[in-house]
Amino acid sequence: MTHRTTFALDRETAARLKRLARRWQVSQAEVVRRAVAQAETHPAPSSDPAAMLQELHASGEGLEPEVASAYLDEVRQARRLCRV
Repeated sequence: MTHRTTFALDRETAARLKRLARRWQVSQAEVVRRAVAQAETHPAPSSDPAAMLQELHASGEGLEPEVASAYLDEVRQARRLCRV
């Protein structure tokens, strides 16, 4: 069953919608359906820095310990130079 909906888009968003429809060779409605499905299944990451850090830790991703240590050494050295 189809539900017709009308909404207003700014010029740039309308142009993006048309470009995607051409690229994917589908209707503009199909582009919107795909975008809505994607947004629902892949929610935007939290904008809360603490929550983002918790998500990063939980994912197991991040810097390798050696790379992190080298980075921290660089930061410490840069801070020392700024204090002088």
